[in-house]
Amino acid sequence: MYASTKLPRTSALFMSALLGGLIFTSCASSDRSTNQSAPQVAANGAVNQLSARENSISQKAEVAPITRSRPQLIKKAAISLTVNSVDKTVDAVSQIINQQQGDLIGLKQQQPKSDNPRYTATIQLRIPENRLEPTLEELAKLGTVESRNITAEDVGDRLVDFQARLTNLQKTEANLQKIMDRAGSVRDVLSVAQELSNVRQTIEQIDAQLKSLQNQVAYSTITLNLEAAVSSTSPQPAFGLQVQETWNNSTHSLSAFSVGLLKLGIWLIVYSPYLLIFAALVYGFSRWRRTHSPRLTQTPESTRSE
Repeated sequence: MYASTKLPRTSALFMSALLGGLIFTSCASSDRSTNQSAPQVAANGAVNQLSARENSISQKAEVAPITRSRPQLIKKAAISLTVNSVDKTVDAVSQIINQQQGDLIGLKQQQPKSDNPRYTATIQLRIPENRLEPTLEELAKLGTVESRNITAEDVGDRLVDFQARLTNLQKTEANLQKIMDRAGSVRDVLSVAQELSNVRQTIEQIDAQLKSLQNQVAYSTITLNLEAAVSSTSPQPAFGLQVQETWNNSTHSLSAFSVGLLKLGIWLIVYSPYLLIFAALVYGFSRWRRTHSPRLTQTPESTRSE
């Protein structure tokens, strides 16, 4: 009886152990699968976040490009034209200056001469920097362009330097003003006032240079050279004019020759005493040489006797 009761107990324990092992293995396998899938999911999520960040950065870079400061350029242009009429061209240039909101800063006209038969003119004008190219195009329409050039100088560094120095000097001026307000003795007040005066003078000089550079950047300078066209065959003067010109030249030559002779006579009259003395010396020397020369004193008879 004891054996019959013991067998069912052992069988029950065996079944329970078998079921527990199966449950444990299934749980372990499930845990391993979950543990292996978790790093994959985390890695995929990190990669997705990284790619999303790169996409957002690239989109921001495309939306917000890098901003660069505009160069501060002083532009100067020169253009030479050959025109039919210099006077009419000067009037047309004045109209172009008014249209482009510029200023005329120089005008030099040269009338034709005998050695240079062409009528020339030089005009200097100042135009806003953004209207330089349109102005040059309008000027080129007034005649035949012989030459054209544009030069530019970047003064951005000088402007930044002047602005920085001006800011520092203004701060120094404010500090000196505070020190002057606190100074008690007359000597301290005078020394601070002298230093403040030097700082203000330097501020005015730098401010003037800064404004001059800014004005040169804002307005460009154009030098326009005009030259009148001349035909290849010059007209011959009339016969009467040629005769008159020949008569004038001959009379002028005769008067010049007469004046030259008169000047020579005056010179001879003034130096005549010296000329007479020189002539007397030459004559006396020749007489003395003749009298004291032995060969010259011998007669022909003496030479025959010998």
